[in-house]
This record gives sequence, structure tokens and C-alpha cells, in this order.
Amino acid sequence: MTPSLAQRAAAECLGTAFLLATVVGSGIMAAKLSGGNDALALLCNTLPTGAILVVLILMFGSVSGAHFNPAVSIALALRRELSGNVAAMYIAVQIVGGVVGVLAAHFMFELPLWQISVTARTGPGQWFAEFVATFGLLLTILSTRSAYAVGLYITAAYWFTASTSFANPAVTLARSLSNTFAGIAPAGVLAFLVAQIAGTITAIVLAQWLWAKPDGQS
Repeated sequence: MTPSLAQRAAAECLGTAFLLATVVGSGIMAAKLSGGNDALALLCNTLPTGAILVVLILMFGSVSGAHFNPAVSIALALRRELSGNVAAMYIAVQIVGGVVGVLAAHFMFELPLWQISVTARTGPGQWFAEFVATFGLLLTILSTRSAYAVGLYITAAYWFTASTSFANPAVTLARSLSNTFAGIAPAGVLAFLVAQIAGTITAIVLAQWLWAKPDGQS
């Protein structure tokens, strides 16, 4: 049975909420337990994020495709694997889910629910890092469609990119609402979003060429 639009929307919203609860919640826990060691805190933030991505994709992949990321929904819409209307719905519920996940993390750790981050993440290096992070993530998804590959890529990209690999517009927007280890100040959000969309489009073009199907195959 094909999942209904309501089921698909619920899966995307819930999955994105769990993703953000993990990103923000593990960041809060890491900051509490790392004793000021930023490298240890980042590692403690990285591993749960990569792990939860695998779980969520396996859990919700059969329902919605497990995008949890507007960049993925945009890419599949541009590749005509997803209708524009469904992509727009996915993006809307992903953003809502992201905010819900941040609020849930704050509530679990008994922090003020509504916050604005003051963590500055800006500059050409950070912007290029977000381009690279998103470009690589989309190439991973378009070539493998594998939950494990996505989880491993994000785990690695946390460490090899200067931005710690947001690679997700919904994540970027939601993290601006958390003045915790994982936050990003609102002033840095737009440039991150532009870099992420640029990385998405570049990945689509390259993937279309690299994995082009032989003539005569659909």
C-alpha cells in the first residue's frame, strides 16, 4: 500500500524533529560532560548525529523516502523523482519538525524553550565548507540511497568541514533557535542557506553526468 500524503508528511516532520533533538540534545549533553574540551564535545555531538540518521532513514524510508532535508527534496524534485507540490509540503513540515525537535531538546534539558543563538558561524571558509558538505551529502544520497552511507558521510563531514557540516537548510534554521553548543547566530543563516543550495545544484548536475544511464535505458 502506498503511504498517504498525511503519512508521508508525518514521517518527514517526525524524522526531522528527532534529527534536531539529537543534534541539539547531544550538543547540550556534550558541553555538560566534556569539561571544556571542545574536541571531545564535538566528537560526542558527531557520533549520535551519524547514528540517528541511519536509524531514521531505516525507520521512515519506506514511508516518505526519509529526506529530513529541504536540499534532498529540492534535488529529487529537480530530478523529477518527486512532484513540486509534494516537495513543497516536505520542506514545510521539515522546517516545522526541526523547530519542534529543538524545543524538545531544550525541554528535556530544562532550558528556556525559545532561544536565539549568539554563536557566530560566518566567513568564506565556513560558507565554502557548507557548499562542500552539502555537495558531498547529495552525491552520497543520489549515488547510493543508503542509510549507512549517509550516516557515515555526516559523521566524517562533521570533522573535515570548518562548519561542522550543517548541510541542511531545515537544520540551519532550527539551530539558530538554540543558544547551545550546536547553535548558529541568525546573521549567519542566509549565507549558509545559499551555500547549501549551491552545493545541491552542483551535485545534481554532476550526478546526472557521472551516473548517466546508457542510451535506451529509462
